[in-house]
Amino acid sequence: MSRNWLAAVSLAPLLGATGTLIDASVIAGCSLVLITLHHLAMKPLHRGLSATSQMTASVLLAAALATCLELSLRAWALPLYQALSPYPALIAVQCLVFEHALGHSRGWREKTSVLLGFAALCIALGACREVLANWADVRLAALLPGSLFLLGLLLALYNRVCLQRAPSRRQGKR
Repeated sequence: MSRNWLAAVSLAPLLGATGTLIDASVIAGCSLVLITLHHLAMKPLHRGLSATSQMTASVLLAAALATCLELSLRAWALPLYQALSPYPALIAVQCLVFEHALGHSRGWREKTSVLLGFAALCIALGACREVLANWADVRLAALLPGSLFLLGLLLALYNRVCLQRAPSRRQGKR
């Protein structure tokens, strides 16, 4: 699996659970905590298990962590649980894809940067959606298609500001 799978699977919670800044912060924090716990718990199991057993253990661990998250949200933060309803369970899928997309060979720096980038994108998208929906009275931003448009605008802004143009080696040649 490549990093594209990680991005594709992360879209459901990213677009669906970022209606407000609070919801976006909660889903970003829950994703960071669950993926980190899953990775830390699977690290010692990789040495002693075969590939099939590793996959089974990974699925069971991710499901158990996501269930614990849902139960704790239901017990201590019922309004947040109702607002985020199906999305905390999808973090289990993110745990599995994160483990297989980034693999065991890459260092903690790259994994941490991917997780923090996802969290920053969640929070930025939630803040923009809340500002546009409540203060600027753009009702499309509060809906799911509006979040997809807004994500595209945020990514275009990132590409415009942060990325440098690649020098053309063939410029002026035929």
